[in-house]
Amino acid sequence: MIDVQNSPDTRGIPLQHVGVRDIRYPIKVLDKVNEFQHTIGSFNLYVHLTADFKGTHMSRFIEILNHYRHEIDINNLDQILEEMKKKLNSEAAHIDVTFPYFIKKSAPVSKAESLMEYRCKFCGTHKNDSKDFTVTVEVPVTTLCPCSKEISDRGAHNQRSLVKVNVRYKKFVWLEDVIRLVEDSASCELYPLLKRVDEKAVTEKAYDNPRFAEDVAREVALKLDDWSEISWYTVECENFESIHGHNAYAYLKKQKS
Repeated sequence: MIDVQNSPDTRGIPLQHVGVRDIRYPIKVLDKVNEFQHTIGSFNLYVHLTADFKGTHMSRFIEILNHYRHEIDINNLDQILEEMKKKLNSEAAHIDVTFPYFIKKSAPVSKAESLMEYRCKFCGTHKNDSKDFTVTVEVPVTTLCPCSKEISDRGAHNQRSLVKVNVRYKKFVWLEDVIRLVEDSASCELYPLLKRVDEKAVTEKAYDNPRFAEDVAREVALKLDDWSEISWYTVECENFESIHGHNAYAYLKKQKS
């Protein structure tokens, strides 16, 4: 049969990313407490397409994923990327996989246990002989407004916030440690299960630790600066405001020496 994708293209335009998106496949993620946990990843797979060729062979991406279907984890993404480059005859390959990650949490007073979900992402790129790998975590937290506390005779408004941290590292870092770092930088962490005694405790903790979005971003940055394994990071905090029609937002990026 005629291989249309492999036919020449005369327009002279290379494409940095061609491939497939939003493929759901089981993956295995390293777990600090339980060694590993099984979850479902949503994959985007791309290669670079030179100006010479009309298209790429989309089915080969799925074939590669299927080949590794029982053993997809952080340790073999390099191997998958190299196979993508080889099978698709490309100088560059990219993977990003987003997945839910679960941590068992105990409520602060009652100690009631339940599972908290965090959204995480691995991104890997091989281009020629260079490699790049980043890890992203999204951590929901509580923030209490310092201004509201200062000007109000009774109480202060608070809200749920989402902190997203993206890191490059020199040495392996645990997802749990990045998540813990973020939760310690907020007014209070979130819990999936709270009894009344716990609700009292987290409300009072947030009141005693007011944070603007700017405060949370800076607190996370200070802790990442002290983490020698981290070589580069971005931090963003978005507060889903409870008394405004808009959200508050703060962002920073840093390349560490």
